[in-house]
Amino acid sequence: MIPTTHSQERMQQRGIPPLIIDWLEAYGDEIHDHRGAVVLHFSKKARRRLEQCVGTAPLRRLSEWLDSYAVIGNDGALITAGTRWKRIKH
Repeated sequence: MIPTTHSQERMQQRGIPPLIIDWLEAYGDEIHDHRGAVVLHFSKKARRRLEQCVGTAPLRRLSEWLDSYAVIGNDGALITAGTRWKRIKH
């Protein structure tokens, strides 16, 4: 996944570590936004998969960022990243 300048700025402004984006790419659930992009987020199942792979202790330390999301364009570029404040609807 190639980060855009916009996404790098947003990650820095919002304090989202690159590790969280890597975890979203590897373990996050995908939702299509019907505009050609995909939204990655941590659902309950995704959090369980992540916990099985990295363990409970690292997950607890980084739990404040588990409400993060990433938007990936159809060209594979990271468009933006942020923190969810509301439930993501399918």
